[in-house]
Amino acid sequence: MVIIGNPFFNNNINVLMGINYNAVQWNKNKKTYDIILWVFILFIMAFMMSLQVIFHPTITLETSIIRTTAITAFLLLHIILMIGPLCRLDQRFLPLLYNRRHLGVSMFFLALIHGLFCIIQFHSLGDVSPLVSLFTSNGDYDSFSDFPFQVLGFLALIILFIMAATSHDFWLKNLGPHMWKFLHMMVYFAYILIIVHILTGALQYESNSIYVLLIAVGFVSISSLHLYAGIKANKTDLTIVNSHNKSLHFVCTVEEIQDDCAKTFSYNNEDIAIFKYNDQLSAVSNICKHQMGPLGEGKIIDGCITCPWHGYQYLPENGQSPPPFNEKIKTYQLMLIENQIWVDVIPRPEGTTITPVKILQDGSR
Repeated sequence: MVIIGNPFFNNNINVLMGINYNAVQWNKNKKTYDIILWVFILFIMAFMMSLQVIFHPTITLETSIIRTTAITAFLLLHIILMIGPLCRLDQRFLPLLYNRRHLGVSMFFLALIHGLFCIIQFHSLGDVSPLVSLFTSNGDYDSFSDFPFQVLGFLALIILFIMAATSHDFWLKNLGPHMWKFLHMMVYFAYILIIVHILTGALQYESNSIYVLLIAVGFVSISSLHLYAGIKANKTDLTIVNSHNKSLHFVCTVEEIQDDCAKTFSYNNEDIAIFKYNDQLSAVSNICKHQMGPLGEGKIIDGCITCPWHGYQYLPENGQSPPPFNEKIKTYQLMLIENQIWVDVIPRPEGTTITPVKILQDGSR
């Protein structure tokens, strides 16, 4: 399936759904994205190395590499964790989301270099295996100031490796969306491990409080963005409305939905998107089968609901992917009463056809 409306996915980059997995073609736009990414990475690394030479003239090359890769990878991790909520708040950030895998793999690559150099420099000269030394050289697990912080960094690196290794759609298909999502949500656990790794490690030897302040600013920024995006999304959550049909609930008026767009809401763990298109309305699950992306943040393109994350498409009247693809999502019955859109929150089986609700010029059915 071709991802439409995004320059990074033009020139026939085919993402196949439910058939097999073809390598994504490296068109001009994707190459441009990766070039910009690595120019940014190399600039940050060169800048950090220059600062270290200026303020620590006697620093060794190995130590400089350890610090530079750590700082750059940590900065990229903050960007990665901010992309999701930023896209929910402003769709102009979506090009970053489309290629976030590249950003994540690049971040892991830098973290791996940092970890390897740390193990070589601090654990390779003894008479035991470097990995054994990593876990046994410091046994003060009950102390904060002397905690074996490198173990925390190693555990975080393992999580980042699992995420990078399973980033391809092959693993999404074979692990299943829920397991795949669980594995990749572990990035937040890795983030906490890294923060504690820094606080109990490098910052124990720094007297300047600016480093603690920078970490606090990064943590608060990520937390605030996620909280604000979540609050904004929850504003559309429904409360129970007394009616003759307890599963029928009012959502919004017709005017509140733009053409070819959707109104999203949640009720009893059901995330639903109501799309308005061609003077009619249809309701489907708001969760894409690919990576559980928010379908309601996408648009109707070529008659299909198009996921804003990776372009997976579904027919609005039945929640089925157009042939030859076979993904299906839940559908919901709608009712239009005096310009008010009501939805039966009991889902129909995936792929069930429901006749779209027609909108007359006066807004009624």
